Amino acid sequence: MTKDGSTSKGDKADTAALPALEHNMERIQHLTQRLMTVMSSKRSVPQDLQGPSPDLYAKAGTAYWQDILQHPSKLIEQQVGYWGATLQHFVDAQTALAQGKLQAPEDPTPTDKRFSNPLWQTHPYFNFLKQQYMLNAQAVEKTLGEIDGLDPSDKRRLEYFSAQIVDMLSPTNFLATNPDALTKAVETEGESLVKGLENMIADLEANDGELVVSLADKSAFKVGENLATTPGEVVFRNHMFELIQYAPTTEKVYKTPLVIFPPWINKFYILDLKAQNSLIKWIVDQGYTLFVVSWVNADATYRDVGMSDYVEDGYITALETVREICGVKKVNAVGYCIAGTTLSLTLSVLKQRGLDYVNSATFFTTLTDFSDRGEVGVFLEEDFVDGIEAEVVKDGFLDSFYMSRTFSYLRSRDLIYQPAIRSYMMGEAPPAFDLLYWNGDGTNLPGKMAVEYLRGLCQDDKFAGGDGFEVAGCLAQIGDVDVPLCAIACETDHIAAWKSSYRGVQKMGAKDKTFILSGSGHIAGIVNPPAKNKYGHWTNDDLTLSPEEWQQTAKQHDGSWWPMWDRWLSKKSGKKVDARAPGSDTYAPIAPAPGRYVLPA
Repeated sequence: MTKDGSTSKGDKADTAALPALEHNMERIQHLTQRLMTVMSSKRSVPQDLQGPSPDLYAKAGTAYWQDILQHPSKLIEQQVGYWGATLQHFVDAQTALAQGKLQAPEDPTPTDKRFSNPLWQTHPYFNFLKQQYMLNAQAVEKTLGEIDGLDPSDKRRLEYFSAQIVDMLSPTNFLATNPDALTKAVETEGESLVKGLENMIADLEANDGELVVSLADKSAFKVGENLATTPGEVVFRNHMFELIQYAPTTEKVYKTPLVIFPPWINKFYILDLKAQNSLIKWIVDQGYTLFVVSWVNADATYRDVGMSDYVEDGYITALETVREICGVKKVNAVGYCIAGTTLSLTLSVLKQRGLDYVNSATFFTTLTDFSDRGEVGVFLEEDFVDGIEAEVVKDGFLDSFYMSRTFSYLRSRDLIYQPAIRSYMMGEAPPAFDLLYWNGDGTNLPGKMAVEYLRGLCQDDKFAGGDGFEVAGCLAQIGDVDVPLCAIACETDHIAAWKSSYRGVQKMGAKDKTFILSGSGHIAGIVNPPAKNKYGHWTNDDLTLSPEEWQQTAKQHDGSWWPMWDRWLSKKSGKKVDARAPGSDTYAPIAPAPGRYVLPA
C-alpha cells in the first residue's frame, strides 16, 4: 500500500500470488498425509539384500591399517596430497572472490556429464562444490586402489560399493547444491518442487514404500497396441511358456525354422518394441519362419520350478513343437542372456539323450564360463545370495523388484540418480520412452530355479569349470555343445562381460564357431537395426587367442551385426519353401501375438 492509500504493483503481485501459495500448501499437506500412509506400509527388505555385509568394510579397514603400520609414509602421502589439493582449491576460490570478480578459479577437474550446467564452471559457489566433490572422489578412489592384503573379489566389491556411496553424495543429488533444480524452482514459484513431491510419492505408492524411480511414462504404452505388434499367433501354451509363430512377410521362407528363447528375467518384447527396431520383424522380413518363446511370469505356485523344468517343459518341448508344426527334423535356436546359458545346458542334455533336434545355435550376450563374473559379480557373493535364498524360501519366488534394483545399481547414474533428479527435484514427468518402459516391466523368478542358477552356475561354475551341472537327469558339460554356433557379445556389457562370454565359447565342443563382438551394451548392442548404422562390430576367426589378443587383431566392421548373422544363419537354414501360415492341424492358433503371458499380471 502506498502513502496515498493506493495499491502498488508489488502489493498486487503479492496478493495475486496468495491463492497459488495457499493452493500449494494444501497440496503439500495432502501429499504429506499420503507419504506417511505409504511409509507406514513399507516393504520389508532383508538386510542381506540392502548392501554388502559389514564384514567387507571390517576386512578393508583391517587391511588398510595393517598396510599403514607397515608403510607409515603412505598415510602421510595420501593425507598430505589430499590436504594440499583441498587447501589450494580453497585459496584459489578465496583469491578470485577477493579480487571482486564473481567468477570461479581455474577448474582442473575431469569433465563429467553430471555437471553440464554452465554454472558449475562459472559460479564460484557451485564450482567450489563441484571441484571439492571431485577431489574427494579422487582421494577415495586412490586410497582404495592402494589397499593391499584384500582378496581380489573383496577388493572389487569394496571399490564398487564405495563408488556407489560417492555417486550418491554428488552435489547434483541435493536441492541446495543443484543449480538446475534451484533455477527451475525459482522460475516456477516452487511448482516444480510440489510436482516432484507428487512424483516421488506416486513411485513410493507403486512400489510398497520402496523408492523405485519411474523411468518412463507408463500410460504412453500398451503391449500389443504400440509395443510387440509384429503379427503372429500363439500356437502352443503350457505352464512354462507360450510359443508364438509370426506371420510370414515373404512368399518363400527357409525350410529350417528359427526359435528364439529370450531371458525370463525380462519380457521378450525387447526384441519387438516397434517396427523400426524390431529384431523379430527384421528376421521375418529376411524370409525365416520365426517362433519366439514368451515365458510365464512366476508367482508363489512356481516355488519348486527349477532349471530342469525350463529344460524339459520349456526348451525341449518348444523344440519338439516347432519341429512338428514345420514338419522338419531340426531347427535353429537362439538364446539371449540366461536363456543362452540354458540353451547350452539343453544342447548337452539333448546330446546325452541322443536327440538331434538343433541344427545351429546362436547365443546373444551369453555367459557359460562364470570364472570371472564381471561387474555383476559384486552381487553374486555369499551374503547377497544368502539373502536371495532366504527370500525365495519365504515367498516361493524372487520378486522382480530385486533383479530390477540390482541391474539399476550397475548403472546408477543413468538409471537412478539422473531420473530421480528430473522427476523429484525438477518435477518433470517421466519420458515416453519404449526401452525404459520395457526396463520397468520386470518378471518374477521361480524360487528353486533362482537358487540353482546362482549357486550351481554363477558361484560354483559347474557347467564350464567343474564336473558338470546336474539338470534334467543329466550332468551337463560345456564340451557337449557341439552344434555349429554363432555368439554375439557386447563390448560394454555390464551384465554379461564379453571376455567371459568369449572364454565360454572357446570351451564349447563345436568345430564350427563364429564370435562377433558388437559395440555398446547388453541391450543396445543387440537391438541395433542396420538402418541406424551405429556402434559397429568386430570379428576374428582365430578363437584360440586370449580375449585381449582376439580384440587387438580383430577386423572392424561398420554398423549392425544383423546382416552378417543373416548371412551365417541362411547357410544353416536349407532351401526355400512356400511361406508357412502360423499353426498346423495339430497346433491351431490359440490367440493373436503377443499372447497372454507377456501382459501385466
